[in-house]
Amino acid sequence: MTKTIELSMAEKRPDTTQETATLSVRGKTYTLPVLESSEGELAIDIKNLRSETGVITFDPGYANTGSCKSSITYVDGEKGILRHRGYPIEQLAEKSSFVEQAMLLIFGELPSMDELDNFRGMLREQELLHEDLLHHFDGFPPNGEPMAILSAVINSLGSYHPDLYEFKDEYQFRRACAKIMSKVRTIAAFAFRKSIGRPFMYPNPNKSYCANFLHMMFSVPYKIYEPPLGAVRALSLFLIVHADHEQNCSTSTVRMVGSTQANLFASVSAGICALWGKLHGGANAAVIQMLQDIHDNNIKVSDYLEKVKRKEFRLMGFGHRIYKNFDPRARILKGAAHELLLNMGQTDDELLAIAQELEQAALEDEFFKERQHYPNVDFYSGIILRALGIPVNMFPVMFAIGRMPGWIAHWYEEYCQPMRIHRPRQLYMGERLRDYLPLDDR
Repeated sequence: MTKTIELSMAEKRPDTTQETATLSVRGKTYTLPVLESSEGELAIDIKNLRSETGVITFDPGYANTGSCKSSITYVDGEKGILRHRGYPIEQLAEKSSFVEQAMLLIFGELPSMDELDNFRGMLREQELLHEDLLHHFDGFPPNGEPMAILSAVINSLGSYHPDLYEFKDEYQFRRACAKIMSKVRTIAAFAFRKSIGRPFMYPNPNKSYCANFLHMMFSVPYKIYEPPLGAVRALSLFLIVHADHEQNCSTSTVRMVGSTQANLFASVSAGICALWGKLHGGANAAVIQMLQDIHDNNIKVSDYLEKVKRKEFRLMGFGHRIYKNFDPRARILKGAAHELLLNMGQTDDELLAIAQELEQAALEDEFFKERQHYPNVDFYSGIILRALGIPVNMFPVMFAIGRMPGWIAHWYEEYCQPMRIHRPRQLYMGERLRDYLPLDDR
């Protein structure tokens, strides 16, 4: 028999500022508080729902569940808005640097010149790895996955800095931030070098954050790689637009692990593992794989799009679960991608040529325009990373470097305002009580 549950929103009562919602379950009525965000979004507060009513909500994938209150990032997918601490991502991409943006996310405000210089100094001081950590790389096979190496070595960092498991003051926290943000580049570059059998290139403290990473990736002994300014700028924009994106899978993982009072190193290591999947940090790699399939099978772009319309193929790097309009990060990287290809003269790269043709054809096709199926951040980030010479297995690693400030910010927000350990409920659909059968009777 179907039972009706009614949920209605009441107006604010004249004698109180608390708006409420009414929930009716099997003849009983309950009143639930309604919360309002600083941007006007409404949420029904159900934290006492089970204890007061005996029921739970059912929300697979938590698509309609607010897991926390946060002051870090605001996203409005319908309007294509992304802001960090109130600042539009467009302004940060145009005027800021990745390090400055990281300080904004983690510490709450844009830094002064002295604060920025001091933190950059801390990043330079922390860019080297303890030599014993290099043995961790030897424990992986020559073709070991860079994401596995990154997660393992980041987690191991804590063992070398046990004084940073808990923070007694802000200076200790800043040291931990600098260690992770600086060393994640070194670890990522070393993981790549191991996978191609080249010697590690140590960081150069005289280079900027992004230029230093490219140096460690592509320099060889006696032949130092000097990245073009366009490449450094494109990488900086890539990191900026990936720095945080509200309560996505990996960020929620970091907060969930942190809710156990796990240390910062362990928590961001868990975030790296969550990011690994092709539906999250691996999405831009799927774009390149799609382009490779089109190339290898000699498929015309027009024919591929027709097959997408018939649901024979998926159009990777188009559309977004959150954004119902154009992804604002995609707008930023679109310009960066085209400028990078022009500056680096990569007109003979067949995959990048296919990407440009595919983009243009899809943007002009009424089928995709009606469905607001625009290229997303993964489409353009894949193009940028390929143009920079980053191999596909390093794509999620690049995402992790960019997302690190956001993970740290969310972990610290919860560290400063401890919540109960995260523990979702479930709707059990298994067998009811039954007796154990001896092995001979089965």
